[in-house]
Amino acid sequence: MNRVSFIVYRESFIENSQRAFVYRERAISCDQRKTINEQRLNNQRPGQAMTTSDTIQARFELLLARLLTASQERYGARLVSLAVFGSVGRGTPRIDSDVDLLIVADELPRGRLPRVAEFRDVEMTMAFALAQARASGLTADLSPVIETPAEVLQGSLLFLDMVEDARLLYDRANFMRQALSSFKARLDRLGARRIWRGNAWIWDLKPDYKPGEVFEL
Repeated sequence: MNRVSFIVYRESFIENSQRAFVYRERAISCDQRKTINEQRLNNQRPGQAMTTSDTIQARFELLLARLLTASQERYGARLVSLAVFGSVGRGTPRIDSDVDLLIVADELPRGRLPRVAEFRDVEMTMAFALAQARASGLTADLSPVIETPAEVLQGSLLFLDMVEDARLLYDRANFMRQALSSFKARLDRLGARRIWRGNAWIWDLKPDYKPGEVFEL
């Protein structure tokens, strides 16, 4: 894997107040989870505001199930991995949380704008589900990052948002799981640690850093 070299002063931490991620296993299948969450929502009247964390989580679970289906329909065999991160990936969303997601796919067009244009088909497929969620009180939008496998293997600071909180909805041949595991191993070798400050966190990438030192992440 290609690595990115950094000259980083210890006082200069990488901050992120909204994203962080949990790398977790899920024992319940998507279909089982969808059924459970639909049962939880049966008692909620249309248009009724969501007030409990269980209800908010249940609504997001339905969105994620539909996101996976829509992504598989759009990208087909090209889809390599689909991951969510941030508060939705951690399982701690609020009613105003966006769905931060990473799509890894083969044979993507060059440039962000053409890739976003291709992703609009996913948004159109999910339009009704998103409208239902908003009617019930969510204000969620989809916030995609779209990369090829080769771009993932080049490394990205985005992985700092994902290495502890990502949830893999789809992962062909464990591609993204292995990429994140390799990134986590490099962080461990540096002694890097994530430090929480209230609802925000920072990364101390190399606690024993010396001014002028160059290290690889």
